Amino acid sequence: MPISEYITNDILLQPLSQKVAGLQELFDELTCSHIPIGEGKNYIGCVSEADVRCFESEKSLQEYRYALVPFYTRPDVPLLETLKTFTVNHTNILPILNQANDYLGYFELNDILSLLNEAPFFSEEGNIIVVEKEVAHLSFSEIAQIIESNQSKVYGFYISHASEGKVQITIKTGQVHLNEILQTFRRYEYTIISEHQEDSFRQNLEERSAYLQKYLNI
Repeated sequence: MPISEYITNDILLQPLSQKVAGLQELFDELTCSHIPIGEGKNYIGCVSEADVRCFESEKSLQEYRYALVPFYTRPDVPLLETLKTFTVNHTNILPILNQANDYLGYFELNDILSLLNEAPFFSEEGNIIVVEKEVAHLSFSEIAQIIESNQSKVYGFYISHASEGKVQITIKTGQVHLNEILQTFRRYEYTIISEHQEDSFRQNLEERSAYLQKYLNI
């Protein structure tokens, strides 16, 4: 389903002339972290519940205009970019503006997360592999080639950690040929970070370690 299908418009723009007490009552009724503020269709910014609870209730929001944060998105912005905007602004609602900067409604975080869960990376059965490689030698095409050459599917991968010239990549593959995929990664000098019962390399190490320990205890 297109992300634009998740636009909700049951929260209207609240005017700057609104009394703080009115906003506090509105937050009592809602579960959102922010409320969009504007005049007519002209969006100005969002005010957070945490701030509104600290404001003097008899004053108007106009006196606290400095606290408004003008974050928003467009209805056609990609899903991951939309999710990033949620995260950066620590919000569970995200105002949506058209190209004329008119307020259309908002996205709710739970709706966007449910849409993300429909992606094959999350919805398909498969294996999660975490590998590590020096960033100078990282090749996404090589990662895909390693998996597909072992007759498995690539559902997606992303850089999940980076430090000191190395990166870790989290990969979602099909359910088949996991051991072969792991051994191929090692041949291409990737370090396997995740642990897998099907990993014959680790099994051999454990068996040899147990044998050595038994020998030393004789």
